[in-house]
Amino acid sequence: MQFHEVQHILSKKVVGIAGCGGLGSNAAVALARVGIGKLILADFDSVESSNLNRQYFFLDQIGTPKVTALRSTIARISPSSAVEAHIALLDPEKIVSLYRSCDLLIEAFDKAEMKEMIIETALLRLPGLPLISGVGMAGWGRNERIRIKQTGKLFIVGDGVSEADEEHPPLAPRVGVVSNMMANTALDILLGTEKE
Repeated sequence: MQFHEVQHILSKKVVGIAGCGGLGSNAAVALARVGIGKLILADFDSVESSNLNRQYFFLDQIGTPKVTALRSTIARISPSSAVEAHIALLDPEKIVSLYRSCDLLIEAFDKAEMKEMIIETALLRLPGLPLISGVGMAGWGRNERIRIKQTGKLFIVGDGVSEADEEHPPLAPRVGVVSNMMANTALDILLGTEKE
């Protein structure tokens, strides 16, 4: 499939991204670069200087809501990708309302309880919606441990065990590997090639 054919298919697709930190911001930019039609972003946080070591933001965006900063960055990269940005703390009702029209959803939150809530809500209330989640990307190295595990319409990307802490901070290279694998998994699904 040639790139113009890929872009033509993707230009009609809508991807939801829940959380616009390290995973969400990098996956969103990767999808915009290949011509995704629309991104629906949701996050309640603002850009901080401590985010710049792994998230797709810039110094002049510190203090700006992450979804607003990311929408601005994507407009500079791919003006043809529409971005719907929501400054919101997600709960089950908001998840259903924001993402029900999506072709797939990327779960990209840091906190385990948010991940669990989004996954449970999507699986129960948005059945059939492919869901990609990142789990286990803290630290560095150990590339061979990063995998994609599929259960039905749920795709888990990461090593599944590396939780961030003082000794194992989330850093740009490993977060980038996982976020780009998430975006690549999204392409597999959207282009209908995940079973090849």
